[in-house]
Amino acid sequence: MNSLIVPDAIADNSVYGVRQMQYTVNGKSGQNFIDAVAMASFRQAVAIEDTTSSYTAVVRARQVKIDELAEALSYVAKAVGSLDHDAKSSTKTKIDHASRVKEIANRYGVSLSWDGDKMEFGNLQKAKTNLQYAVDREDNDIQQDIVTLQSFITKRDNAYSNAAKVITKANHAASSTIGNIGS
Repeated sequence: MNSLIVPDAIADNSVYGVRQMQYTVNGKSGQNFIDAVAMASFRQAVAIEDTTSSYTAVVRARQVKIDELAEALSYVAKAVGSLDHDAKSSTKTKIDHASRVKEIANRYGVSLSWDGDKMEFGNLQKAKTNLQYAVDREDNDIQQDIVTLQSFITKRDNAYSNAAKVITKANHAASSTIGNIGS
């Protein structure tokens, strides 16, 4: 936060003979210290908010990917479940919504072996494994993304809180000073 604030000495002393300072915050000059710190805190919070919004979009996109992969997995799992236990490896099974499964697999780079809209038993088992692996991998990644997102949210909240504390303390100090002058 300090890199956002640049102190500038004012040429004249104050009426009390104290050297005066003003501050430049992110290119905006003429700020007093309280305003400078509060502005810097708010700018930091806004920057974190932008990052948080971007990360939220990443998490949403990953969730859509998980949902689509799970949809394809459900169709393949249904086909596996429909087979007899005595099915031969050359037995071909029709996959419901095969075009949708192909579309999802191609979009996310999941390798599936097709024969029209059917799969052989062995390829069906591989398809189920490949899709389950893709879902699990994305699930692990989204968990890491959520932890990072929570960290950004905490940092953002702390930055807003710090700015509010500075303003509150400055107002309290000003009230005390004014109260002491009246005594």
